[in-house]
Amino acid sequence: MSRQVVRSSKFRHVFGQPAKADQCYEDVRVSQTTWDSGFCAVNPKFVALICEASGGGAFLVLSLGKTGRVDKNAPMVCGHTAPVLDIAWCPHNDNVIASGSEDCTVMVWEIPDGGLTLPLREPVVTLEGHTKRVGIVAWHPTAQNVLLSAGCDNVILVWDVGTGAAVLTLGSDVHPDTIYSVDWSRDGALICTSCRDKRVRIIEPRKGTVVAEKDRPHEGTRPVRAVFVSDGKILTTGFSRMSERQVALWDTKHLEEPLSLQELDTSSGVLLPFFDPDTNIVYLCGKGDSSIRYFEITSEAPYLHYLSMFSSKESQRGMGYMPKRGLEVNKCEIARFYKLHERRCEPIAMTVPRKSDLFQEDLYPPTAGPDAALTAEEWLKGQDAGPLLISLKDGYVPPKSRELRVNRGLDTGRRKAAPEAGGTPSSDAIHRLEEEMKKLQATVQELHKRLESLEETVQAK
Repeated sequence: MSRQVVRSSKFRHVFGQPAKADQCYEDVRVSQTTWDSGFCAVNPKFVALICEASGGGAFLVLSLGKTGRVDKNAPMVCGHTAPVLDIAWCPHNDNVIASGSEDCTVMVWEIPDGGLTLPLREPVVTLEGHTKRVGIVAWHPTAQNVLLSAGCDNVILVWDVGTGAAVLTLGSDVHPDTIYSVDWSRDGALICTSCRDKRVRIIEPRKGTVVAEKDRPHEGTRPVRAVFVSDGKILTTGFSRMSERQVALWDTKHLEEPLSLQELDTSSGVLLPFFDPDTNIVYLCGKGDSSIRYFEITSEAPYLHYLSMFSSKESQRGMGYMPKRGLEVNKCEIARFYKLHERRCEPIAMTVPRKSDLFQEDLYPPTAGPDAALTAEEWLKGQDAGPLLISLKDGYVPPKSRELRVNRGLDTGRRKAAPEAGGTPSSDAIHRLEEEMKKLQATVQELHKRLESLEETVQAK
C-alpha cells in the first residue's frame, strides 16, 4: 500500500542538485559552536551565516547574487558581545533579521538593499528579558512585528518588535528544563515545543495554556525536535532507546500513539525538519551528516511516505531553507537548501523533472506572500489568520512600498526618545534626556578640573 501511494506521487523523482563551485559562497568561517540550530537563514534577497568572530558574536549577511570567494574583511553584523546561536529573517520584510545570542539578548537588524558596506553594530532594537543565553528566535508567520525567543532560562518570550516590549511570557512553570525547539502553527495560533524533560507540548501562547502534550515521543535521551505539519498534525524527530534516529507523525488530538513511526539510521546528529505546506513534503537534514531525506505526508494511512534521499560526501554544519517565493519556478525547483560546510556555503536545489518549460500549476499552488495578515495588536487581542497567499506564475516581485510601511513599525523602537511631529516628548523621553544632560555636565566638570590641573603644572614649570 505504502509503495503504491509513493509511486503515484508527482514528487517521487525529486532530485537534489548541488550548485556549481562559482555559485557557492567560499571562505566563510562557519561557527564552531555546538548549538543545534541551522546557523543559516535565507530569503529572496540575502543569505545570512553565523560565523566565528573574535571578541564577540557576529554573523555574515551577503546579497544572494554575491557568490564566489568572500573577502576575509567583509563587513559583518557584530553588535552581540558573545556568540550568536540563532538567526531568522522576518517573513514580512526581507531586509529585517533577528538574532539570539549567548549574551542573553535578542537583536533586530535592518540590512540595507545591496547588503552591508560597513560593519553593522547598531540594531534597530535590542530586546532584553532573558537571564541566560538565547538559543531560538522565530517570527510569527502572519502577524507583523511579532517575534518569539526561547532562552536557556527555560523561558519563552513573545515580543512586539515595534515597541521593543515583551508582551507574553511562558515561564519555567511551563518548561522545567532546556527548550530544544519551538515552531509556530501556520496561522500562528499555537506553538509546538520540545523540551529536555522529554515532553512535546502544544501551547496557546496568548493564554499561556498547554493544549496537549506527549511524554517521550521518542525513547532515547538525545534532543527531540517538533514541527507543525498539515491538518492538525505534528512531526517529531528523535532517537530510539538503541540510539537509532527516528521520525514520527502525530495527530495533535490523539497523541497516545503515533500515526507513523520510522527508524532511519544510527547517526548521532540531530535531524532538523523543514516542512513545505504547499507540497506536504518534509525534509530532514541531519546535523553533522551528509544527507537530506524527504517524505510526503498524506491524509490517509500510512500517512508518512519516504520519497528519496540526497547524499553528498561532505557533512553539513548547518542548513538554511529558502521560502517558496525565492525559488526558480521556471526550473521546477520546489525547495532550495543552503548547506554549510566548514568554510563554504553550498546551495542545493530540489527539482521535479518535467519536460515542459511552462509554469507547472500543480507544483506551485498559491503560497505565503510577504504581506502580514494581522497587526501585532490584532493578534494579541485574539485574532488568527492564515498567510496571505500569492501566485508564483509570473515569478515573485517584491512590492515597492514594502520597506517604508514595515519599517515605520520597527522604527518605533529606535524613535522612542523622539517626539512625534508637532507633539510633546513623553515623560520617559524627558527622563532619558535629563540623565544624558547630567552625564554630559559631569564629563565637562571633569575636563574643566583636568584643564586647571594642567595649567597649574605649566605655570609651576
